[in-house]
Amino acid sequence: MTDMNDAQKSAGDVSSYSFEKAVAELESIVARLERGDVALDESIAIYERGEALKKHCETLLSAAENRIEKIRLDRASKPQGTEPLDGE
Repeated sequence: MTDMNDAQKSAGDVSSYSFEKAVAELESIVARLERGDVALDESIAIYERGEALKKHCETLLSAAENRIEKIRLDRASKPQGTEPLDGE
């Protein structure tokens, strides 16, 4: 249970996770909760961790979608070529 308490305390640390790492941890949390072999207190803690991971994944996906839109379209909604991915 100590591992999950530490994870809960560092919920803000997910901001440095790659999308793949966040999804993998989220899948692990879902599997543990679905098995039902986790104590109530720990279930709450890992659920909260899962919420932080879910929000982080949504943020990363949204950023990727915005980058793709920049690459594909110009003001007239026609393909324009590419821009640097980090250029805003």
